[in-house]
Amino acid sequence: MTCRSWAGDRFGIGLVDIRTPVGMGLADLVEIGLRRNRKRAQLLVSTVLGKHVAVDPRMAAGFGRLLGALVARQLAGEDETPPLIWAAAARSAIRGDEPGALLAGVPDVAAGTGADHTGVLVLGFAETATALGHLVADELPGAAYLHSTRRRVPGMAVSAEFSEPHSHAAGHLLSPRTASLLGGAGAVVLVDDELSTGRTALNVITELQAIRPRARYVVAGLVDVRSAADDRTLADAAYRLGCRIDVVSLVSGRIELPADLVERVAREFPDDSDRPSSLMPVGGPAVPRHIDLPWPADVPTGGRHGVMPDQRPGFDRAQRTASAMVAQACGPARRVLVVGSEELMYLPLRIALDLVENPPHGEPPGRRVTFQSTTRSPVHAVDQPGYPVRRRIDFVSDDAGSPVTRHLYNAGDEADVIVVVDEGDARPGADGVAAAIAAATGTDVVLCGLPA
Repeated sequence: MTCRSWAGDRFGIGLVDIRTPVGMGLADLVEIGLRRNRKRAQLLVSTVLGKHVAVDPRMAAGFGRLLGALVARQLAGEDETPPLIWAAAARSAIRGDEPGALLAGVPDVAAGTGADHTGVLVLGFAETATALGHLVADELPGAAYLHSTRRRVPGMAVSAEFSEPHSHAAGHLLSPRTASLLGGAGAVVLVDDELSTGRTALNVITELQAIRPRARYVVAGLVDVRSAADDRTLADAAYRLGCRIDVVSLVSGRIELPADLVERVAREFPDDSDRPSSLMPVGGPAVPRHIDLPWPADVPTGGRHGVMPDQRPGFDRAQRTASAMVAQACGPARRVLVVGSEELMYLPLRIALDLVENPPHGEPPGRRVTFQSTTRSPVHAVDQPGYPVRRRIDFVSDDAGSPVTRHLYNAGDEADVIVVVDEGDARPGADGVAAAIAAATGTDVVLCGLPA
């Protein structure tokens, strides 16, 4: 099946399904966007991840845990065909019939295997797959979690570096708080939202094999659009490195691209052709609100420096406390958008889930909660039906003390309260994230800060 879209029709880009183990096609999970990038013009914008497009948090968590369940089956050597109930739950979630269907079904089935994954390391790729990787790790009891980062943190050593060749920001760092995290002997699960060539995963595997040779790696992604040549490259590398490399995805296919795509997109959308949206304010306070979320010093807020299995209970307790404070700040709002900050996606997603699944006493029935994240990814915003990124809000963030431009896509007047969960990178003033969102949308914005 070939899937078309606004960008596909205009530029001749096509998506073709090849393998659909859970009954999902590429068009169910991604839409075609266009990047401001001279290396690669196309972008597969996930409709279930919660990065560029806001989603029901149960959808994001459910599909992440579905991927984790497939990884668990791969590690256990089980049949590639998952239970039919998983495919049925995935279809219900995609149709919108029951966004929580995957959370209700898949984790129970996966946990029922009783497998112990102690010694397994799950590695997510920044920035898009930081929460996705953590969700996969949630399905592997006993596994440790780490995600790559593009931020150098004072006082934290960098254990390894690798590149993502096609990215606008190619450099990735591995900076675990415990260096031995990379020196284990168990399997490593590499998680990304999109497997485009497999080159990034191969670069990581090469680095890890140099630190400590391991026998097995699993590369997992929501979608896999690698070519047959890419598959052979991965197989050749496995033979050369003396390890086994498996690939797991919810759907595999291919993307059909015209040879001159980069040049055509650059001509049609010069750098200043899609200026940030200036939505007319529709009410709301002129000055965003700010609250400080308490967080224990010995509990990681995410996987940038690693999350060990014994730290998960502490994370869960701290997250519930933070969620209660956010719920109080939202008051009677009936539509809430929870926004993560670049690599900090898992904690905001968990907060959004709590707002849906554990509403406090007195909360209005039928509250609609969505989740997404800010990003450094430069995407063309095109206000056309059938295109996934319709508007863009620019703001200034802090990166190692230097101001950098970041983006939030699509946020408009669809929420009564926008909650931004920040890990200390937000800058004050009119060009900071909270003020920029409030000015562009006219919405009540609550900036929830975590201890730096």
